[in-house]
Amino acid sequence: MREISGAWRRTAAGAGLVGSDGSIHPTIFAEMSALAARTGAINLGQGFPDEDGPTEVLEAARAAIANGVNQYPPGRGIPDLLVAVAEHQHRFYGVTLDPERDVLVTAGATEALAAALLALIGGPDDEVVVFEPHYDSYAAVVALAGARLVTVPLRWPDFQPDLDDLRRAVTDRTRVILVNDPHNPTGAVFGAPVREEVVRLAERHDAIIVTDEVYEHLVFDALHVPIATLPGAWERTLSISSGGKTFSATGWKIGWVTGPADLVDAVLAVKQFLTYVNGSAFQPAIATGLRLPDAFFLGIGETLAAKRDLLGRGLRAAGFAVSTPSGSYFTVADAAPLGATDAAAFCRELPHRAGVVAIPMTAFVTPERRGEYATLVRFAACKRVEVLEEAASRLAAAG
Repeated sequence: MREISGAWRRTAAGAGLVGSDGSIHPTIFAEMSALAARTGAINLGQGFPDEDGPTEVLEAARAAIANGVNQYPPGRGIPDLLVAVAEHQHRFYGVTLDPERDVLVTAGATEALAAALLALIGGPDDEVVVFEPHYDSYAAVVALAGARLVTVPLRWPDFQPDLDDLRRAVTDRTRVILVNDPHNPTGAVFGAPVREEVVRLAERHDAIIVTDEVYEHLVFDALHVPIATLPGAWERTLSISSGGKTFSATGWKIGWVTGPADLVDAVLAVKQFLTYVNGSAFQPAIATGLRLPDAFFLGIGETLAAKRDLLGRGLRAAGFAVSTPSGSYFTVADAAPLGATDAAAFCRELPHRAGVVAIPMTAFVTPERRGEYATLVRFAACKRVEVLEEAASRLAAAG
C-alpha cells in the first residue's frame, strides 16, 4: 500500500488509532458497535439514546421541512435559534448574550470544539490542557492543529483532578484549557474548587478556556454551573453545548458556541470553511426545545438518574466495582473483581460472554497512562429501562 502523506496521520495518531506497525485502526466505538451488530449484544458502549426526544421538538422539525426550511440557513445560524440560545443561557445561568454577536450555531459540539481549537492554536509551541480520560476528538484535533496535548489525570473512583496536578500542567505555554463538565467518559461533575482554579490559572497564564457542556442538563445531584459565570472568566471563555444530548436527537448535529464576540468571530472564521452551515430544518426544532418548560429540563435529569441507579445495581450484582456518576450518560466500572487485567480484551470478550457491549477506558487515555485505567470499563445508561434491565440480567448471569 502506498504511503499517503499529510496531517491525517498525526490526527489519527493523536486519537490513538495508529498501530505499532503504522496501520490505521477504526475507533473503538466503530469496532464495538460492529461487534454488537454481529453478536446481537446489547450496545451500552456508544452514547446515544434508543428513544426519541420531546414530541414538540420532533413536530417542529417536521413543520420546518414541510414549510420549506430546506436550504442554507444564515452562516451564524437561523436568528430564532441564536435568540433561543441566548434566552436559555440567561434563563438557566444569568448570562446575558447578544444573539447576533455572542452566539454561533455549529454542526454539533464536536465541530464547535474542532473549529475553536483550530482557530485558537497558533503552532507547535502552543499547549492544550485537558483532563484525562477525555473525549477522543480532543486529542485528534489538538494533533491536527499541530499543538501539544498536556493531560491532568482523573483517578478512580471519584475522578476529581488533583489541583497540584492541574497547576503543574498549566504554564505560559498553555493556549487553551479544555474543560468537559459534566465529564465524558467518567460521569464526574467538577467541584467549585476545580472550576475556580481553572479560571485563576487561565488568568495567570493568559490562556483561553474552552468548555464542553453538552451534558449540562444531565446533572444528578446539583445544578450545572458554567465556568463562564465565574468572576473573571467571561472575557476568556468559549462555552460549547448542543441539543443532541438534551433532546435525544444526537443525529441532528445542532450545536453552538457562546462567548465574547471577538472569540466567537475567531471560531466563525474557521467554522465557515468546515461545514459552512448545517441542519436548516433542525435549527428551529432545537429553538423550540430550548424554550420548553423548566419541568422538562428537570425531568430528563431525574429520568437519567434513575437509569444510572438501575445500571449501577446491575453492575454491582454482576461483580463489578462501580463509580457512581454525578452527571452525563456514563457509568465507569472496574472489571478487576471479575478477573480482568486488560479492559480492551475484556470488552471484546463481553459480547460473547454476556451479550453486552461496553467501552474500555483505555480508549480515552494517552498511551503512557493506560496502565492506570487497565481494568476500567464505561457503560452508557441512556437506553430504555427494559434494555437496561435485560443488560443487567445478562451481566449478572455471566458474572
